[in-house]
Amino acid sequence: LPIFYRYDSLDSFLDVFWLVQSLIGDREDWARVAYESIIDAVPHGLRHREMFFTPARHLAGGQSLADVVAGLTDGVEAAERETGARCDLVCDIDRAFGPEAGVELATQLAELRRAGHAGRVIGMGMDSTEGGVDLRAFGPAYEIAGDAGLRLTAHAGEDGPAANIAAALDLGAQRIDHGIAIVDDLDLVRRAAEAGIPLNVCPTSNVVIANRYASLAEHPLRGMREAGLLVTINTDDPAMIDLDLGGEYRAVADALGYSFDEMCALAVESIEATWLDESDRRALRASFDREITAIPAA
Repeated sequence: LPIFYRYDSLDSFLDVFWLVQSLIGDREDWARVAYESIIDAVPHGLRHREMFFTPARHLAGGQSLADVVAGLTDGVEAAERETGARCDLVCDIDRAFGPEAGVELATQLAELRRAGHAGRVIGMGMDSTEGGVDLRAFGPAYEIAGDAGLRLTAHAGEDGPAANIAAALDLGAQRIDHGIAIVDDLDLVRRAAEAGIPLNVCPTSNVVIANRYASLAEHPLRGMREAGLLVTINTDDPAMIDLDLGGEYRAVADALGYSFDEMCALAVESIEATWLDESDRRALRASFDREITAIPAA
């Protein structure tokens, strides 16, 4: 990637990310960001997205969670009408703000859901720095979110240790975002594989943001799948690393030697990682199968 899209570390990336985030000032901005992210992604293969947003800095700056969620919902629904793609939302705790802010965010989100104003938000997670953070401290926030009916996930093992993944699972996380450090703990690999815990892996991001690997060829994705883990391929922050979903699939296939059929199988398997109900999963699998069958042989 061009030097503009490379970062020294996750924390150096976050400095730029937070600067970009500061440009989102009101409900209309949130709507535009959500709308354009889906519109931009559909031509590259997006059919269903469970999209993260991290509002801590905006709430600290005086915005309301109700306006943030309403704006995102406006943008998502407009994009869905235009494209036929589907998108739900996952609200992330920013770990840099600490566990008390996490409790406050979870509480506000639960109240919005009870009032019928956050139907698009189906899950809660946490992201931001792993450095010097004890994930276990966010247990009270996760308990509030779980009690409110939200699904649970967590960014863990991106640039932190495998112990962070274990801590997230102990908090009730039903999915792990990134999670590449899991390869350092074979017992944890077995635990996640046996429980069917999906890992949403972002290979290019792991190279150019976390700097965990020098190249995609070194990425452990193939080994993770061979160990029985349910792994999905994701773009992380497309606009921040000049990437789209199709480009990520092509790059992974080239770097790790996957065939077209193997990449199609990986895409279909990823449906199992969604939080759709079983009928919607079946419908999505059927649509994938139809589109794959319609692709001319190379």
